[in-house]
Amino acid sequence: MTVTPSQHAPTPGRPGIVDPRRATVILVAMAVSTFLFVLVEGLPSGLLTLMAPDLETTTSRIGLLVTGYALVVLVATVPLALWTKRVPRRWVLSATVGLAAVTTLWAGLADTYESLFAARLVTALAQALFWVAVIPGTVGLFPPRVRGRVMARLALGNSLAPVLGIPAGTWLGEHTTWRAAFWAVAALSLVIFVLVIVLFPTVKPSEGGASRAPFPSRRRLGFQLVTTALVVTGSFGLITFVTQLLQDVAGYARSDMPWLLAIQGGAGVIGALVVGRVLDRHSSGSLITAIAIVAVAQVLLWALSPNHMFAIVGLILFGGAFATVPPALSHRVMLVAPGSTDMAVAVSSATFNLGIASGSALGAALTATVGVRAVPAVGAVLVLLALVVALAENRLNPPLPVHRHEVDAALASPQPTSPPAPEGSA
Repeated sequence: MTVTPSQHAPTPGRPGIVDPRRATVILVAMAVSTFLFVLVEGLPSGLLTLMAPDLETTTSRIGLLVTGYALVVLVATVPLALWTKRVPRRWVLSATVGLAAVTTLWAGLADTYESLFAARLVTALAQALFWVAVIPGTVGLFPPRVRGRVMARLALGNSLAPVLGIPAGTWLGEHTTWRAAFWAVAALSLVIFVLVIVLFPTVKPSEGGASRAPFPSRRRLGFQLVTTALVVTGSFGLITFVTQLLQDVAGYARSDMPWLLAIQGGAGVIGALVVGRVLDRHSSGSLITAIAIVAVAQVLLWALSPNHMFAIVGLILFGGAFATVPPALSHRVMLVAPGSTDMAVAVSSATFNLGIASGSALGAALTATVGVRAVPAVGAVLVLLALVVALAENRLNPPLPVHRHEVDAALASPQPTSPPAPEGSA
């Protein structure tokens, strides 16, 4: 379903809105770019058992390629957001995508583990800034009442990375070399770089259509950050080591990984499409439901993964539910950010990557000590804690308006230049 922006060209009252066809093409390009960034970040998980022997290292060290990547994003996101806060999103996004193309090519040419690690750290710098700019920059091209749907469309890139990218990269690695997957990502990133340069409007961040949230609340944002840290930490151990779990515990062969990951990713695509239809009206309910299903899926994978069929059921539940978590979290951040949405997204992205780093490191530690089967068990506990925090946010704060006219009216009203509303306000 195409998301149709306002029919009006940019005007002083509608900053950042562009021609609907142009906005839709930009949205598709940015979704592809999120696909590529998520793919290159997680690609070692699909190529785990191919990269390790070629680079003469262990699968646990290959898993740490994901951890190191996430740590750089965690540390660099907020400083880079501050450094570029006045730079038009067109230039920020084109620079990050172009740098990613170069460094991903470098990763594919690396002949040592250390060189590969260095290439991924530089790519992580590009991703750190990309996530700061892509959500406010793209969402600001569309009317407020459909922004949840737009975020869900952006999140399709996240979902398609496992359903298309990682299986295709794994298949390509099996039939050629793991390096070919990195070369393909580099080539596609170059195409997106050209599209961003040509199509994206030159708009200052402060003048973008999504530069301010309609219902600012520091308290709600705090709950969101804790929820993010817990659910991502609890999920990324499994995401990083899922291929090893399927081989060592469920008994699948390495050649089965592409179609198994495709099943997981296909469920993610369905989840992202479904959440796009309800997110604008059921922001909190969408997030709570997704977190609960992620927890159930991990319990299932821990308890019953030796059974081939239950392993697949767990993959489907996990893939479908986790794909809805990033857009649901981002949507709520864009609703309650107490100041600039760019900075709130930067903090949220840093927190998300704290979860990625913690989750992949925890998965590596568990795999190296007690075995990979413990990864979903520990992950389920952390995800259940995230569910408690998400429920507490709703319990301890006034409800947010959900009707379109209320959101539109809040965004149309003059934004305060004084300090944000009192804690807990909505």
